[in-house]
Amino acid sequence: MGATEVVFYREDDGSVPLLNWLEDLNEKAREKCLVRLARLEELGHELRRPEADYLRDEIYELRAACQGVQYRMLYFFSGKAVVVVSHGLKKETKVPPREIDHAVARKKKYAADPAAHTFRGED
Repeated sequence: MGATEVVFYREDDGSVPLLNWLEDLNEKAREKCLVRLARLEELGHELRRPEADYLRDEIYELRAACQGVQYRMLYFFSGKAVVVVSHGLKKETKVPPREIDHAVARKKKYAADPAAHTFRGED
């Protein structure tokens, strides 16, 4: 395990938006995204552009590209050592504000009940 624990956001119904999104990607794109997630686990707050960037409202994007398509995984920090990955998307020109709003809403729900909204790989 790296210096930072990366977990995925779990919805009230038990679904995990990032896992569902990753399943729909082609193998090459999925591998690139998984490499970025590993880098996030390794570097946490220290990860910078071009791999990650700050968006707004304590929401960050993890950045990957494959065959001309830009992929983004939105995440936020819970304390110093935990990163919660909200969901992923394909980016056209910029990350749509509604996608950031989804991540902000998930951050609030997570803060209110971390145990209910945490998915770890072994879950």
